[in-house]
Amino acid sequence: MGDVVNIGGITRLDLPADQILEKAIGNLEGVIVIGYDNGGEEYFATSYADGGEVLWLLERCKKVLLSE
Repeated sequence: MGDVVNIGGITRLDLPADQILEKAIGNLEGVIVIGYDNGGEEYFATSYADGGEVLWLLERCKKVLLSE
């Protein structure tokens, strides 16, 4: 089997969470992590102490997602 090459870009397929998290390491000044754990339960963590800032960032990202 050959090597898998990540070409970047947009995909309609789900990607492994670890792959996305590893790519982000060292490239972010702050982070919000939202998803499901291995048991199917919702997971949320953030490096921001201010809940208002978290909501602002979520809304900005939501706007980008909806405009694509």
